[in-house]
Amino acid sequence: MTATFTPKTVYVTYIAATLEKVWQALTSTEFTRKYFWERGVEIEPKRGGAFVLRLPDGRVNVQGKVVEYDPPRKLSVTWHVEWPEDFRKLPECLVTYEIAPAGEAVRLTMTESHSWEVPDAILSGGKLGWPAVLSGLKSLLETGKVPAIAMEPPQEMIQAIRRLK
Repeated sequence: MTATFTPKTVYVTYIAATLEKVWQALTSTEFTRKYFWERGVEIEPKRGGAFVLRLPDGRVNVQGKVVEYDPPRKLSVTWHVEWPEDFRKLPECLVTYEIAPAGEAVRLTMTESHSWEVPDAILSGGKLGWPAVLSGLKSLLETGKVPAIAMEPPQEMIQAIRRLK
């Protein structure tokens, strides 16, 4: 990878599950569809492999490459948004999940890193969305249910993306 990525958003959550179950929840199409607004992850399980987050209708929402694949401890992928179309203007970012033992739980750290100075208005989407995604994952693993979280992208984010050249 040639770009240098700087962490801009970091979330840590503790989940009463095993490392393997959290890994499966992050890398399995069936699991991600349950907590990631019906989007299914597709990962070619190797460094340099393809990464896709697919919408329920089959369109590609996000695509990228696997940067690090170390089950069940670390997954790092580039993330280029393909849909909605306006979001294609954004440079790719790097999303990293680190899973570590924490007593009877695991600590899941999600980091979103960028290669450019991202305006706060654009970061607001991830700052709103990632906690909902990670809460859904945690609830699914601990209770078997995902809370219905209604979300829309923040308007300031959409307007900032439309202003990009």
